[in-house]
Amino acid sequence: MLQNGRGSRRLGSCVLAGRRAKRSKGAELLEFTFVFLPMMAMILVFLDAAWGLFVKSTLESAVRAGVRVGITITGTQAGGSDLTTMVKGIVQGQALGLLAGSSGLAKIKVHYFQPPAPGSTAAAVDVSTMSNGNAPLNLMQVSIQGYSITALAPRLYGLANPDSTGTQISAIAADLIEPSRDPPRIGTAP
Repeated sequence: MLQNGRGSRRLGSCVLAGRRAKRSKGAELLEFTFVFLPMMAMILVFLDAAWGLFVKSTLESAVRAGVRVGITITGTQAGGSDLTTMVKGIVQGQALGLLAGSSGLAKIKVHYFQPPAPGSTAAAVDVSTMSNGNAPLNLMQVSIQGYSITALAPRLYGLANPDSTGTQISAIAADLIEPSRDPPRIGTAP
């Protein structure tokens, strides 16, 4: 019948395996919970960081595009529009909807500076309110100030008061206005 007790060992191992399965029945759920919750927390942290980097790089790209157009545009190319309004419109259009509406437009600032004389250690003078502030070889500075993003998943410092404050993001770009015989009107800055 049974040779050398092999059959009894097989029978005994099956019984032991059945007992072990009964004892570890809830272990899978516990192990899944121990792995799933930290994994979800890490995924949310990565998503929040990626969202912040995306917004920052989009706004930086938008102000660079605004400066590029603003320093090279002529009055004929502007078609009757003033320089400040045109630059703000370009920045708003390049921001992928992040600066939509009048509230987004209010966050875009355009400043004009007259650089100091060569060899001077004086600071640049803000000439944004002057009618010739956009004269060739002046500096044009385009910035986004006061833009706030909130976390996709609120940070929990305590169950009673989750952190819902936003992170302030700003972007700035500047360059010299190129010489032109036909500069556009400056408009209302900043």
